[in-house]
Amino acid sequence: MANKKAKGKRSRSRRLLKRSGPKLTVNKLVREFETGQKVVITMDPSVHSTLPHRRYQGKVGTVTGKQGAVFTVDVNLGNLAKKLLLSAAHLTPVKMVALKA
Repeated sequence: MANKKAKGKRSRSRRLLKRSGPKLTVNKLVREFETGQKVVITMDPSVHSTLPHRRYQGKVGTVTGKQGAVFTVDVNLGNLAKKLLLSAAHLTPVKMVALKA
């Protein structure tokens, strides 16, 4: 009989969790976000705590508050509104692009 396939937190996400960008800095860990600010969820594989599921990679959400060291982020997933608890290491602010008229 074959062994059962492992289905852990990080299963089937090898390509997403590859280190390709710059290393994590202290400034990124202590970054503050205001309530109502738009953020992009980018998974940082070096921070295991509050690692979001891979389905939220690249999604845009709104910061709704703070609980201790983590931020509450509302994300729409289809017709469902999800509330995630994420540390600042997994969030990047959305850059607003001004369109030229």
